[in-house]
Amino acid sequence: MSFRAVGSFRERVDPELLAGLAFSEEHPPPVSLAELAGFRAQAEAPAAAVVVPGVRIRDYAANGVPLRVFTPSGPGPHPAVYWIHGGGMISGSAELDTAYCAELSLRVGAVVVAVDYRLAPVHPYPAPLQDVLAGLRWLFTAAGELNVDPGRIAVGGSSAGGGLAAGLALLNRDQDRLPLAFLYLMYPMLDPTHSSASAREFRSIPTWNRAHSEFAWSCYLAGAAPVPPYAAPALAEDVAGLPPVLLQTAELDLFRDEDIAFAAKLMQAGVPTELHVYPGAYHGFELNCPESFVGARCLLDRNRALARALHGTTTDTPLTTATKGTCS
Repeated sequence: MSFRAVGSFRERVDPELLAGLAFSEEHPPPVSLAELAGFRAQAEAPAAAVVVPGVRIRDYAANGVPLRVFTPSGPGPHPAVYWIHGGGMISGSAELDTAYCAELSLRVGAVVVAVDYRLAPVHPYPAPLQDVLAGLRWLFTAAGELNVDPGRIAVGGSSAGGGLAAGLALLNRDQDRLPLAFLYLMYPMLDPTHSSASAREFRSIPTWNRAHSEFAWSCYLAGAAPVPPYAAPALAEDVAGLPPVLLQTAELDLFRDEDIAFAAKLMQAGVPTELHVYPGAYHGFELNCPESFVGARCLLDRNRALARALHGTTTDTPLTTATKGTCS
């Protein structure tokens, strides 16, 4: 029996996704405080740059926490997705995710509420989690004003936002007990120990790698010991009682194995869980290359899961130009 030798990272990447590596190679994530300010500046999006017909965008605040609300057309009441952006807990914003959230609102037929939480290292744990909890409480309180059905609210996030979403779901289970309908996690950042096989394997890849992740976790945790499971959900011993979950991750992602392990823990605890691992894909692939086969598949899987959870139906609506990335 013969086996194909494992190639380099680039050789393992789906050919349709290769063009999407350019930004990561030209603008690598920071590994020091000296690099962080420059990285944030490079990532900033121009204000009012996104217009998606059929989606209304408004800004609110919940006890000083900024929130951007995306409302689809139609009479409502609508379901809602509470969205938590990525960026390693040290970068990113609701502004940067405006195009993503507007498209999500349109495709799923839901109000999307994006929270602009405070960032480490100036605001380490628990500040970001406190902010996302404040925003979630506001969403339930303001459901009538927003024309939202409080019985159909999902929480979602990608990367660090996925980690915050998982931590928020655990905290809500133990404290507020707001009736979350669904939990969407896109390659969530869950484990500061970096003890998984994929964390050891992807030490120096051009996308989010071990050095980037270790720096980000050090900023977020700021020496907290012991690390609470609300900060690092991979460390949670009990995940029972969470809402149904869709967890998506990528074959060539540092977080791959901690994500798979977390999905397995959810299933073993009786939480309805759908897990997808996308072959030949890296961290951020569906954002860089949404029109690639695997990128479009990932986004359609997301849309279908949220539509099923929030509407009781699925959707095959194609993606529009608002989500186009570098792989057109």
